[in-house]
Amino acid sequence: MGILSSMYTGITGLQGQGEALSIYGDNIANANTNGFKVSRPEFQDVVAKSLKGLMGGNQIGRGTRLAAVNPIFSQGSLVQTESATDLAITGDGFFVMKGPEGQSFTRNGAFHFDKEGKLINADGFRVQGFQADNGKVTSKMGDISVDQTVIDARRTGQVDLFMNLDLRADKSKQFDVERPEQTSHFATGVTVFDSAGTAHTVTVYLNKTGDQEWSWKAMAKGDEIVGGEKGKMSEQASGKLTFDSDGRLKEQVTDRNSFQFNKGALPDQKIDFNFGEDKSKGGPGQQVTQYGTACEAYKTIQDGFTAGTLAGLTFNDDGMLAAVYTNGENLNLAQISMAKFENPEGLYKMGQNQFRESRLSGAATVGAPQSGGRGRVSSKTIESSTTDIAAEFINLMSAQHNFQANSRVIKASDEMMTEVLNIKRG
Repeated sequence: MGILSSMYTGITGLQGQGEALSIYGDNIANANTNGFKVSRPEFQDVVAKSLKGLMGGNQIGRGTRLAAVNPIFSQGSLVQTESATDLAITGDGFFVMKGPEGQSFTRNGAFHFDKEGKLINADGFRVQGFQADNGKVTSKMGDISVDQTVIDARRTGQVDLFMNLDLRADKSKQFDVERPEQTSHFATGVTVFDSAGTAHTVTVYLNKTGDQEWSWKAMAKGDEIVGGEKGKMSEQASGKLTFDSDGRLKEQVTDRNSFQFNKGALPDQKIDFNFGEDKSKGGPGQQVTQYGTACEAYKTIQDGFTAGTLAGLTFNDDGMLAAVYTNGENLNLAQISMAKFENPEGLYKMGQNQFRESRLSGAATVGAPQSGGRGRVSSKTIESSTTDIAAEFINLMSAQHNFQANSRVIKASDEMMTEVLNIKRG
């Protein structure tokens, strides 16, 4: 009977709008949930009868049904925080987590370090990333952790010098090791470190010896050298530089290189003084030049340092976790890994702001931030919920009115059924 079927049609409307109310209510309840993505109900009509079969038309509907509940993965607003371990993703991608039930994924980057130095979320899920070996990131994935709170001293092995030597210098000037400051054409100093991490000041003296040739000597204070005399400079390394007619370094030769630092340092420390000869490309270098301008040092770089303890941690936009030590050194510890899905709407919700891959989502493609279409990572930032309270209230009112309308269908069907029953009584 059509009257009875219309009652069931109204019931499908009540059920559908009740489920919609639950979905909108869940969106509102999670307005303050970090990284939360709102969902929306998607309904389909139900066809009960076709009066003319496959000929088309003349079909009677039998209400509605909830076909899908799809999350909307739009970008949430970024909120600044004071914690360096709070991370937010701008763009596509998910943080990769590891918990009691295996691998999961999240957009909530409210992380912190536990007592074992592992980066975790509030539920103890461990953040996964690419591990670093001596500061160099590898493809090996694992728990992101800070286990190197002390960095050992490293002796200086190379010094890179950037300078210009005056082409106009008087080549007849003779260098005197007893009076290096007065008899050199140019001098520049650099702080180097021995095997014990002790700092020493080494001065490089340069003298023009020919039209395109210069000699250099690296000298240290005598009281810092084994067998040295206090108050005098002691030569530890020396060599020659040859330039081409264009003022670029053509060749560098090292004649002597053996630093004998005292106070417990290992003997015979070799320090490579690199003036910029481009041996790899087979051409002259431009790190040290010989032009007709005054001698001037632009920059000096050395690779040694003293021992240091952990002073702080920082993330960059590539998701790189770097440790900052008291000796001024930075060391890369790991890089945040990010997962990307072909169909993120198909992910399975686990609760606790976690997702798990499913057949609909496809397998996770894991890589580094800002690669393969993945977003970038921001430190001291949290992605807020995408819930729009005003929009959700409008959806609530719409669902409420639809619920009331469907209840009227049931009421009208009931009154018509009562009239049918009253026919016999009449």
